[in-house]
Amino acid sequence: MSKALPSAARTTPVVVLDARAAQAAQQTKLSQERSIVRLAAMVLTMAALIYYAGHGYLLLYGDAVAHLHIARRVFDSLNPGFRQLGSVWLPLPHLLLIPFVQKMAWWQNGMAGAAPSMVSYVAGCIGIFRLARNWMDAKFAALAAMFYGLNPGLLYFSTTAMTEPLFLAEMIWSAVLLGELSESIHSDAADRSARLQVYLGGVLVAAVFTRYDGWIYAAAAWAIASFLIFNKWDLKDERTGAWLLLTAMLLTAPLLWMAYNAKQFHDPLDFLRGPYSAKAIAERTTKPGSSPYPGFHNMRVAALYFLKAAELGAVWPWCARLLVLITVAGSCLAIRTPRSGWISLLLWLPLPFYAYSVAYGYVPIFIPIWTPFSWYNTRYGMEMLPAFALFLAFAVAALSRLRPQIDKWSPLIASLLILANTGILFRAKPLVFQEALANARSRIPFEHALAIKLADIPPGERILMYTSAHVGALQQAGVPLKDTVNEGDWLLWQKAMQEPAAAAPWVIAIDGDAVTDAIRQHPDDLELLSVTCGLDQGCARIYRSKLANAGHDS
Repeated sequence: MSKALPSAARTTPVVVLDARAAQAAQQTKLSQERSIVRLAAMVLTMAALIYYAGHGYLLLYGDAVAHLHIARRVFDSLNPGFRQLGSVWLPLPHLLLIPFVQKMAWWQNGMAGAAPSMVSYVAGCIGIFRLARNWMDAKFAALAAMFYGLNPGLLYFSTTAMTEPLFLAEMIWSAVLLGELSESIHSDAADRSARLQVYLGGVLVAAVFTRYDGWIYAAAAWAIASFLIFNKWDLKDERTGAWLLLTAMLLTAPLLWMAYNAKQFHDPLDFLRGPYSAKAIAERTTKPGSSPYPGFHNMRVAALYFLKAAELGAVWPWCARLLVLITVAGSCLAIRTPRSGWISLLLWLPLPFYAYSVAYGYVPIFIPIWTPFSWYNTRYGMEMLPAFALFLAFAVAALSRLRPQIDKWSPLIASLLILANTGILFRAKPLVFQEALANARSRIPFEHALAIKLADIPPGERILMYTSAHVGALQQAGVPLKDTVNEGDWLLWQKAMQEPAAAAPWVIAIDGDAVTDAIRQHPDDLELLSVTCGLDQGCARIYRSKLANAGHDS
């Protein structure tokens, strides 16, 4: 007769199966929650696209037009190739635009910029929910996703070629992966820890190739990952190998960009000190002896301008200070939260980064309520949106724990306040949208008037034109960039500046640009046909070369 097993041995498999079943059920629940967030985000960004595209607002930002231009000229230029990516803006956003900008109509109406930004917006909404869900119940994580996803400024940007939705998604997912890396190390799941580091490396490399903010953000995220890994340091451990790969990835990415600049523009730091860098532009546009802008060489003032831009972009003005206080309180609670809640403090990094950038990096921020009472680079404040959203949820969750009697009502009340905030901001126009309208008010009519004149030029005839300022005119007229001699084709451009009449049958000179200077020095064989002027934009002059076929032989 067989001997009966001890009762503990008989029950152990049942306990293991129950634990696995509970874990599977939890994963299914989390997956369903994320699916709801994904669906809601998709509906919101589609609604935004319908509204903003229907009103013709996709190309209000000159930077959106420029991003589409850079992506387009990689394949549509006299000398197509990756050199056309330029040296100042990082390449990933333009590479993502290339599949969409190849369609002429999408380039013209701005729809080409919508797809990457919409996907990034949805990814950001899922990411902020997943990040919050690491430390709180679904109802509070949903508040973070609501505050983030219902921001009218972000919804507008999700329909444009601007880089903010992409970079915010990269910021958020870096924090998500770091939080989950910490959890996997705590539970001693070596395989998962190694995979998460590889994923983290991919996201951070993408951030490095999206914005220069990403260089600092990647360094900070790497430092956190290193701190977590060193607690389990073992040269034979696969987690250590993954950390070495992560380190190599993050060292290689910026070096590749410097190598590209060195090869194409003969200076590895051309993006930092070249003729189109922020410093060079500031030096050209600032009067000698005057302070370029508020916050210049003053980090305190610079930080105040950045933070105020962030506040005004996130909530209505009466609640701006309250939002910051709640965010600070939520941050303190995050530090005290088990399971490495302190990792979420990484989302505060944009504040010191932009305080330094404004003070010493020649990156001004103007807001309408402070001198010079204008709009410029207000979109940078949007990088605080993930921090506002997450730490607001931390604060509401903590309040519910302190006052159990309001646990059922606090998420509902907070949701209603977020909806009201969205409605007020949308009705008053989001800060970044106000900037877009203000700065497009004279540019778009000027480019439209010039586009009408350009449409009269016979298709296929070459045009000499400086495109970095008003490429929107070519865009509206549907003129392929390969029909132009422009500054993107350096050798042809230098020759054209010496002989503008021989460079192309048609020459477009806009006040203050290089073509105007070239014509002033070499006016021979050019016939002025028309002048188009715009408010605050100067005048565009269209010349016909008397050497009618010279452009086709250049």
